Amino acid sequence: MAEKKDKINLQRNGENIRIHIPLKFKKRGGRKEIITPEDYQATDMGRSKTQRPLVVALARTSRWPELLETGKIASIAALAKRLRVDRAYVSRILDLTLLAPDIIDAILDGREPSGLSLARLTKKQIPLLWEEQRENYGLGNKEFS
Repeated sequence: MAEKKDKINLQRNGENIRIHIPLKFKKRGGRKEIITPEDYQATDMGRSKTQRPLVVALARTSRWPELLETGKIASIAALAKRLRVDRAYVSRILDLTLLAPDIIDAILDGREPSGLSLARLTKKQIPLLWEEQRENYGLGNKEFS
C-alpha cells in the first residue's frame, strides 16, 4: 500500500503495526506546537486549549476600562503606577478592547490560529476594521475554526 505523506496511515505487517501521522511544528505564543492533520480526531493531547497570557490580557481589558470610566482610577498613568507596570503596557492591553468579538471568542476557546500571541497582538496598533484584524491575525474570515 502506497503511503500518502499528508494523510494518517496505518499499516500492519505480521505482528508489527506502523502508524504514520504527519505533523507540523509551529510557534504558538513563543512555544512550539504540534499541528496534527484535520482528519485526526484526537482528544486533548496534553496542551491546554487556551494561551494563558492572552486570556489574562483579555480579562484585564474587561476590568481596566471599568476602573477608568467609573473614576475609581483617575488615569492610565495612575493605573500603571498602582499595578507597578509600565504605562505603555497598560495602553497596549487596553487596545485589545478593539478586537472583534469573534476573535475574542476564538482566543477564549483556544481556537486562535497558531502563532497568534499576546506579543503579536500588541506589537502594532490594532486595526479598527474587524475584517482587517481577521486578515492581519490569520483568521481569514469570520467563520474560522
